[in-house]
Amino acid sequence: MPAPGGITVRFLAWLVAFLTISAGYLYAFPQPNIVYAGIVLLHAFGGMLAALMLVPALIRLLRSGSFFARTAWLLIAVGAVLGLILIKTGTPRSEWSKLYFHIVISLAGVGLLAADWLGRRGTRDSGLRTSASTARVILCLAVLAGVGYAARYVRNSWQTRNRIENPTMPPDKMDGEGDGPDGPFFPSSAQVYGKQKIPSKFFMESDSCKRCHEDIYNQWFSSAHHFSSFNNQWYRKAIEYMQDTVGTTPSKWCGGCHDPAVLYAGMMDTPIKQIVHRPEAQAGLGCMMCHSIANVKSTMGQADFYLEYPELHELAATKNPVARAFHDFVIRLNPEPHRRVFLKPFMRDQTAEFCSSCHKVHLDVPVNNYRWFRGFNEYDNWQASGVSGEGARSFYYPPKPQQCADCHMPAQASQDAGNINGFVHSHRFPGANTAVPTANEDAAQLKLTEDFLKNGALTVDIFALSPAQTPLKPGATAQSDLSTTFAVGEEAETKSTGANAGEAAPVTAPLNRVQPPLRRGDTVRVDVVVRTKKVGHFFPGGTVDAYDTWLELKGTDDKGQTIFWSGMVEDNGHGPVEKGAHFYRSLQIDAHGNPINKRNAWATRAVVYVRLIPPGAADTVHYRMLIPENAGSKITLHARLCYRKFSWYGTHEAFAGEPDPAKPNAVSPDYDDRPTVFTASMKGVSAKEEKIPDLPIVAVAEDEVTLPVIARSARKPQPRTIVRKEEWQRWNDYGIGLFLQGDLKGAAAAFEKVTEADPGNPDGWVNIGRCAVQEGDMARARTVLENALALSPKLARANFFYAKVLRSDGNYEGAASRLRMVLAQYPRDRVALNDLGRVLFLQRKYDDAVKTLQEVLAIDPEDLQAHYNLMLCYSGLGNEKLAKEHQERYMRFKADESSQAITGPYRQLHPEDNNERQSVHEHVSVPLTNITTSNVGTAVSAVQPGRVRPASATAAGASR
Repeated sequence: MPAPGGITVRFLAWLVAFLTISAGYLYAFPQPNIVYAGIVLLHAFGGMLAALMLVPALIRLLRSGSFFARTAWLLIAVGAVLGLILIKTGTPRSEWSKLYFHIVISLAGVGLLAADWLGRRGTRDSGLRTSASTARVILCLAVLAGVGYAARYVRNSWQTRNRIENPTMPPDKMDGEGDGPDGPFFPSSAQVYGKQKIPSKFFMESDSCKRCHEDIYNQWFSSAHHFSSFNNQWYRKAIEYMQDTVGTTPSKWCGGCHDPAVLYAGMMDTPIKQIVHRPEAQAGLGCMMCHSIANVKSTMGQADFYLEYPELHELAATKNPVARAFHDFVIRLNPEPHRRVFLKPFMRDQTAEFCSSCHKVHLDVPVNNYRWFRGFNEYDNWQASGVSGEGARSFYYPPKPQQCADCHMPAQASQDAGNINGFVHSHRFPGANTAVPTANEDAAQLKLTEDFLKNGALTVDIFALSPAQTPLKPGATAQSDLSTTFAVGEEAETKSTGANAGEAAPVTAPLNRVQPPLRRGDTVRVDVVVRTKKVGHFFPGGTVDAYDTWLELKGTDDKGQTIFWSGMVEDNGHGPVEKGAHFYRSLQIDAHGNPINKRNAWATRAVVYVRLIPPGAADTVHYRMLIPENAGSKITLHARLCYRKFSWYGTHEAFAGEPDPAKPNAVSPDYDDRPTVFTASMKGVSAKEEKIPDLPIVAVAEDEVTLPVIARSARKPQPRTIVRKEEWQRWNDYGIGLFLQGDLKGAAAAFEKVTEADPGNPDGWVNIGRCAVQEGDMARARTVLENALALSPKLARANFFYAKVLRSDGNYEGAASRLRMVLAQYPRDRVALNDLGRVLFLQRKYDDAVKTLQEVLAIDPEDLQAHYNLMLCYSGLGNEKLAKEHQERYMRFKADESSQAITGPYRQLHPEDNNERQSVHEHVSVPLTNITTSNVGTAVSAVQPGRVRPASATAAGASR
């Protein structure tokens, strides 16, 4: 905009106009390309030039011209000073206040200049000049404010465009996922924009990020993400075995998340044994793997995302110091394009959905030569729980909803670029992997992991005692509905059935309060409660077919005698866990009944049992203990929840296992009948030392109680309970554990104690109602749920179960009304939506039912019940095409009911596993001949982190 005062001032005015226009473009349209970077530099250069020209011209400009012109140049001068400061400091988040002040004050100056320029071209009547000038200023500032608002709207619209949304209909087979069978990465669902391959070095240059994010880089360097690939011996051995058995193509199913530098460069068609020591195979998940994900296509997992190869990556990773300095200067000057490439909104706002792309999987024919089968799944059970804030039926809720990063990427002090108020999210990703830091001899990462495991996420409570009843006999419990290697979530409670027809046995509890005596010669049942408190998914999480997670109960007397021990670890705390322990795991078998113990989930054909604890729930474990005649005067019971990242067998197989050469042909994609011998060479294993690591056993939680012992001739102790308001959760936890295993009478009795402890707490009444609904006692359910609703009329979980009562009465409208009340508070509760859809179907409101059930598929496209009910609804509407499509999905995701026949012979040969399969079962002690506390170390205290053992110390065998 021309201004009086000579060529310098005119040029300065035009320069200000360019800076204004370029600023608008830079603010509204951040883009990671050379053109944008060039305009960033031009804007900075133009700003410096303007500042230099203002120095000699400013005094003259402030002495001449109108008041508005003088004010304008003063504001622009202040803006120029701020601009020079920002060129020095860059514009990270910590400098945003200066940046926005620079923008606002400079725009105000431009607005005043524009108003002055218009005034000089307009009226010269002095009587009208003042009022007109004021109007022009207001008009110009208003126009600039409007343009600024529009620019901000355009800038922020990017946030809403990058959302994770599920498809309206999932594929009817795996061939419809990703690029399909002809794609270079299939059966992984991963795709790359432009259908191109990505050079390996893109995933191997995390050190280029270190220049600005040193703390984050150092954290990542020790993390399990860094050691996700063939630099992890357990994973390496699993893929080598898989490729030897079923070929290289199925292994791409793993590579989509584990091996980016190998898979996306097209190298995974080569057997990994041939390239395992190349840098590409040792790269793991670098920064670029997660941060180059440009779009997550669904929450169906197994790398269901699009990767994007950034245009300026070569510049970012260049070794040329000049080019590198240029790149870093532009990034510091305007980091927004960089942020948009590497920190998509869903990474921050939909963290769980983002993580689901790799932390949820399914197998199907191209991988397992069998059928659809759920693999591990951290997302769905989080989503259905109270931890997510989306589940309406949970037993407990945290103070506020939590996502994955709240636990696994905690805030850590750092001054790295991109820090928020001096903190970054930790990229050590604390979790439960103690194996990798043990093999790497990384003491800091191991300590972090152990501390994370022991930070109160779970509790153990030796809670109740009762006279032992007739020993429970394992039955032929049918689990034909199992379509997963994992439990499904709290919705699974709808399938539990009462395990006892009589009344609940009286108990003595809590043991630490009552201190009941133990009579010599008596056999008692001890109940121990394990509760998940700060766990957002099932415990344990991950690939639970591979872990050792169990509850140990040990009884010792004051003479030093061990009188009971379940969960003992052989070899003085370094060997396998005894077979009769209470395990938390998924036990799977192949087509010939061999246990899945080589990370070979693709060979799974049946599930023997799955025992995991949902988030915000509990498990009640039963032990049958004989009080010996020679027991001392006191017995101390010590319970530990123990965790070892990989089973003893799994670690030995990964480092030294090889098939018995005597049976070379006893293997196929469906089974492996070959015994394993631990004689393989460990030369070149992916660990710091060529030895089998002795993985630490971590006591995640523990409890202890000491009880007096009385003579056999003494009077039989009578059941006694103590109920305190502050301990209502202990009774509630006990009841939850009984309820989830189907002991509905025992659970209801425990929940009655909750109502005694705190009559004003609706949870006790709601949970009694849960039991009554499961038993089919709707009259009882109505009474207790009305008690809960009287205390809290809008309580979602009370209304949910009350809707079941109304539905059983045939009051479909009343049930629908209650479910809508639930969904008004928890609109993403899949079970409530499914129930409402079913009720609408029963009312023959097919269109409304379809709309409701489609909301379920928007949350989980693989929801079995939704596809079944949609099939019925579309049949009712006469739309056979859509009915058939949902029938195909239902048949794809439905369990293979005949597969349970495979488990029969296995369970006959393994009575301990058959016992563990039963919903309600008891554990007994291992034989204790000559075992005392003085000559056998406990399973936990005997293990030292990082201890290794030579292969020669192990024996050949094929045990689990």
